[in-house]
Amino acid sequence: MHLEHHYGAHNYNPLPAVISKGQGVHVWNPEGGHYYDFLAAYSALNQGHCHPRIVDALTEQAQTLTLTSRAFYNNLLGSAEKMLSDTFGYDKVLFMNSGAEAVETAIKVARKWGYQNKSLPEDRAKILVVMDNFHGRTINVISFSTSDDSRDGFGPFNPGYEVIPYNDADALDQAAADPEVVGFLVEPIQGEAGAVMPDEGYLKKV
Repeated sequence: MHLEHHYGAHNYNPLPAVISKGQGVHVWNPEGGHYYDFLAAYSALNQGHCHPRIVDALTEQAQTLTLTSRAFYNNLLGSAEKMLSDTFGYDKVLFMNSGAEAVETAIKVARKWGYQNKSLPEDRAKILVVMDNFHGRTINVISFSTSDDSRDGFGPFNPGYEVIPYNDADALDQAAADPEVVGFLVEPIQGEAGAVMPDEGYLKKV
């Protein structure tokens, strides 16, 4: 902990526990102390630590081909894209490296759609977001954050966003009447705000 605090940039405030090993829901510190991992890396580890099928797949791939980048085709990407498209009923998918990158790309897609399909004037596309949101730590994403901790000392911020209350379908209807609105960005269950659940039926309405 001392080394991280001394040499690492302070963009997080970790819990005072050092984790050195994990298996399933179990994690251990270097002294052998045992914990249950209820955080699961903010859901990225819902499958548990060191799942044997995932470890086997990672090992096999690491011994076969490291990386092609998008400069080339490879023999697996198309199959993965088809599987996701068929599973979720999408026409196309785009793999991302992080949640923040996915959010940034979704915003770009929505804005491009507005300019091409709604013939909006240049730089007028607007995205609706909700209070107490968390979608990442990039400058663009924190531009529509309502958290002082996320924004303090990082301005100026990007325009093009309108904040409305979470869990309020009527507020969304009213804001979406603006012809310059091209998208609505919302967490089904808010996490940074404290695991906030919407009322039943809210997500179907929006």
